[in-house]
Amino acid sequence: MTTLYLCHPASLDHATPTGHPERPDRIRAIERALEDERFSPLVREQAPRAELAAAALAHPQAFVDAIAEAAPREGMVAIDGDTVMSPGTLEAVLRAVGGAMHAVDEVMTGRVANAFSAMRPPGHHAERTRAMGFCVFNSAAIAARHAQKAHGAARVALVDWDVHHGNGSQDIFWDDRSVLYCSTHQMPLYPGTGATSERGDHDTIVNVPLRPGDDGERFREAFEHGVLPRIDAFAPDLILISAGFDAHWRDPLANLQLTEADFGWATRRLMELADRHAGGRVVSVLEGGYDLDGLSRSVAAHVEALMGR
Repeated sequence: MTTLYLCHPASLDHATPTGHPERPDRIRAIERALEDERFSPLVREQAPRAELAAAALAHPQAFVDAIAEAAPREGMVAIDGDTVMSPGTLEAVLRAVGGAMHAVDEVMTGRVANAFSAMRPPGHHAERTRAMGFCVFNSAAIAARHAQKAHGAARVALVDWDVHHGNGSQDIFWDDRSVLYCSTHQMPLYPGTGATSERGDHDTIVNVPLRPGDDGERFREAFEHGVLPRIDAFAPDLILISAGFDAHWRDPLANLQLTEADFGWATRRLMELADRHAGGRVVSVLEGGYDLDGLSRSVAAHVEALMGR
């Protein structure tokens, strides 16, 4: 099973204030973890730079242009209380978008079985017209639209196991019959969305909130009963994963008690559904995960599962 791993040094150039949890060391921790010999079979490529226009697949052009215009030449610009842009941010964001799109290209054309793009900043909080929660453009949503537009994917399932609800992805796909958005997340927690009653215009939004303190057993139960049957019934042509690892018990920003084994298990279960409906096609993009040890161990388990190990 061939797994593509995408990264780029531009991810390190998106600067955040001292003490900010979404920091370049996240990428360095992932890189160190994947240097281990057991990951030598990975196909490793640098994430290409997407054209700015690609962001308009999921965001209005006026918003895309406003973000580009806000990019500073020096210092930092606050987008909201959590989200900043530095001189390296726009390049990092476009590489994150480009990595997600290239992963889709390689998987949809069968050049690799699956792919993981480890880029920052994350994207799943970025709504149609609002950057927030560390996120500027929604790479996973753009990747889903790209799969449809460039590769004819009729149905895409986007599965988000970040501990924070992906309000941006939900907003973008709220009225879309062709994309199934499924999320497990802690609730109550930032950003305050993600109740089970939030189902979208066509019942294609699936929220399975977890309570503070819930562990891997509860997560697996929620996945088995709340997420996997909906994906199975939807029969997607591609499964996308918004792979946040901040539900790990070590993470400082939340209170779930998952271990890296839980992420490996969830990956394998999604791969089983991809084998059944989507020719095995799975594309994963990095979202959150702010304890470096928990992040690196969880990414390793996730990528090992993608590799069929």
